Amino acid sequence: MFERILTISGKPGLYRLLSQGRNMFIVEAVDATKKRMPVYNSDKVVMLDDIAIYTDTEEIPLREVFAKIQEKEGGVLPFDMKAATPEELVEYFESVMPDYDRERVYLTHIKKIYAWYNILVENGVVDFTQEEVAEEAAE
Repeated sequence: MFERILTISGKPGLYRLLSQGRNMFIVEAVDATKKRMPVYNSDKVVMLDDIAIYTDTEEIPLREVFAKIQEKEGGVLPFDMKAATPEELVEYFESVMPDYDRERVYLTHIKKIYAWYNILVENGVVDFTQEEVAEEAAE
């Protein structure tokens, strides 16, 4: 499920891939609107499975960052992102990912991670360990 969720440059929110045509995708908004629309090859589309966060030693898949937030909170984030100060946002991220690379992970990245996490949790996408289970079964 998580591998079919994507972000589209220039469009807010997250989208679920429904089908794929020759020169386009049909996507549906993950949020409550469930709006469907075509996305063309000229749009920059990135699957969430392809995104990773830099740490001091390696890159951690976004799925694992979400799992760590979920482990800590169990649901949506406990603060209002618009009212929180940048220091509070960074401090919370440090509590989840203490070894993230402070030179390559910016506040804008942290805000996107929080926004995407809340969108997914509010809309019932809460299994962030699915890929790990599939890898263990393959072994």
